[in-house]
Amino acid sequence: MTWDVIVIGGGPAGMMSAGTAGSRGRNVLLLERNEKLGKKLFLTGQGRCNLTNADENIETFIQNTIRNGKFLYSAFSSFSNFDLMKFFEELGLKLKIERGKRVFPASDKSSDVIKALKEYLSINKVTIRFNSRVKDVLTSNKQVIGVKLETNETLNCNKVILATGGASYLITGSTGDGYRMAEKLRHKIVEIKPSLVPIETEEEWAKELQGLALKNISVTLIVNDEKVHKEFGEMLFTHFGVSGPIILTISAYLKNYLKNKNAIELSLDLKPALSIKQLDERLQRDFAKYSKRQFKNSLIDLLPKAMIPIMISLSGINENKNVSEITKEERKNLLNLFKGLGLRVKGLRPIEEAIITSGGISTKEINPSTMESKIIQGLFFAGEIIDVDALTGGFNLQIAFSTGYLAGLNV
Repeated sequence: MTWDVIVIGGGPAGMMSAGTAGSRGRNVLLLERNEKLGKKLFLTGQGRCNLTNADENIETFIQNTIRNGKFLYSAFSSFSNFDLMKFFEELGLKLKIERGKRVFPASDKSSDVIKALKEYLSINKVTIRFNSRVKDVLTSNKQVIGVKLETNETLNCNKVILATGGASYLITGSTGDGYRMAEKLRHKIVEIKPSLVPIETEEEWAKELQGLALKNISVTLIVNDEKVHKEFGEMLFTHFGVSGPIILTISAYLKNYLKNKNAIELSLDLKPALSIKQLDERLQRDFAKYSKRQFKNSLIDLLPKAMIPIMISLSGINENKNVSEITKEERKNLLNLFKGLGLRVKGLRPIEEAIITSGGISTKEINPSTMESKIIQGLFFAGEIIDVDALTGGFNLQIAFSTGYLAGLNV
């Protein structure tokens, strides 16, 4: 038989595109290389699944898309965040909005999102085949005619939607198969890089603080002595350097500076709510309070216990010195540490640890109004395989759902 549409990849973009194509009366086959659908989706948001953002302005989604945001105007307009929220609620999934307008399933279970998407596929009579890895998209005269599986089985079809994901989270099956298939069909693949990924740093003391989380701090990305980007929130020290929400966001900007041997540093402001003058006054009050103690016992109100020996060491002040003997110059050095604790960047963690992949099919070769290839007729793209990536906050999943919807609508 000849299928109207074959969708390759059972992630959020693949499920949305398959269901949407099915709702338009198309005979759809969804091929998934794993034994179940939504393997990566199950892990997102630490298993809670931040499926979109409730911001009212489409420009917010464009601005939070680091690469090729304007390419997504049609996708976001055709299927907005509010369309997506309505879509899930109509499938019986209750939602809630949290800090930063992040939208989650009310149950806090990503499995409920997958369950709703499976229901959508079932309603629209989509046929699903598991453990089916596609080797090639078959074409004739620059037009799709089918796909070939790794087993060499050939399946005939009129349209293909490539929604195989990126190259991050290898355990979920995102091994870059889609890039190879597209490249064979003369598509340009923009360099693949990890994004939203932890950062490796040079300093040994950072590794000594493994497991320590800092809240309400700001981190500034500095490249060749120039401030490039700043984030406020929570971060975490690890055995290789730093991670946590604001570090992942900074990595999305940092990735573009790694190639040319730039001097890259992270500057931590441990007390961003206080000016240096206010912090000095606070420090002096603490020193007066603990005036009879040694320096090593005077910072307990200002720092987590694990950080105190590190800050003392970096300040150059003798830990056994009496607080009342600390000079104005020594106090100034300590203040500078609080407001600008530096970490030299060694690099990003491997792409296998990245939340998303930056790079992919060049947007110049995709029609933004339909998601169809400009090179091969009947070939469509959806989701992370496209050269678009966004910050945390539900924006990346909205990209997957919007592009998936648009591809499914137009096959």
